[in-house]
Amino acid sequence: MSANLEAETSTPEEVQEVIAELEQYRQRLIDDTLEMAKKVKMPKQAVMKQLENHPEIVYIDGALANLRSQPQNNNTAVETA
Repeated sequence: MSANLEAETSTPEEVQEVIAELEQYRQRLIDDTLEMAKKVKMPKQAVMKQLENHPEIVYIDGALANLRSQPQNNNTAVETA
C-alpha cells in the first residue's frame, strides 16, 4: 500500500529506481526457489507453475504494473484537475 502513496509524490527517477529494485527482488525469489527445487529434485515445470501463483510474485507483478502506469496517471490527473 505504501508504494502507491509514495509513487504519487515521487519523481520519475525514483519510480524507475523502485521498479528496478522490485524486478531484481522478483528475479531473486524465482532464482532462489528454482535453486531449492533443484536440490530436492523437483521438476522445473512444476516449480514454474507454482511460481505463477506465488503470493509475493503476484503482488510484485501488480505493484510493477501500477508503478509503470503511474507517470501516465499523474499526467492525466493534472490535466483534468
